Amino acid sequence: MSNGKIFGKQGFFAKIGKRNWLIIGAVLLVAVAVYLNYIWFYDPMSSIGYGDNNMQDQYGNGQNSAGTGNNVSESYFTSAQLSREKARDEALDVLKTVVESEDALQETKDTALADISRIALDMEQEANIETLVMAKGFAQCVAVKSGDQISVIVESDGLLPSQVAQIKEIVYKETGIKPAGVTIIEKAAEA
Repeated sequence: MSNGKIFGKQGFFAKIGKRNWLIIGAVLLVAVAVYLNYIWFYDPMSSIGYGDNNMQDQYGNGQNSAGTGNNVSESYFTSAQLSREKARDEALDVLKTVVESEDALQETKDTALADISRIALDMEQEANIETLVMAKGFAQCVAVKSGDQISVIVESDGLLPSQVAQIKEIVYKETGIKPAGVTIIEKAAEA
């Protein structure tokens, strides 16, 4: 295929159109935000120090400026929640840009609106899970939902089988995700 057929007036790139390049870019930014959210909160290879394989990262290895272990643990959970919210806010901003774009196709706007609704539902479900898990006696909890998978990070010095069952039951009731899709991560409480 010659360059004229690719880049010319009737080529592939010409058919996409300028307005759709913005939409394609926005969708790519959302994909990157979702990927980063996955890597930060569920990193099975532990390549960047977060994830379910090594939750004893820099937040759990020392004391904060106040010198209390509980504040270190709170700092970890607060940081995890803020990182999750930042990734979601960035994704929502991109989706809102697509929805508000006058040049975007209606189908693309509808997809963006559906994604916004899904993210809002995920946020609500995560908040409900965190509240209900803490109501069961856990001092700290962060839930991160990604599709039909969810990671629940709890502050614990060792989970009992009954506690694992309680957490999985809460997740199932709130999201419909079956126990096989639930990863429970223990973050040891600092002394």
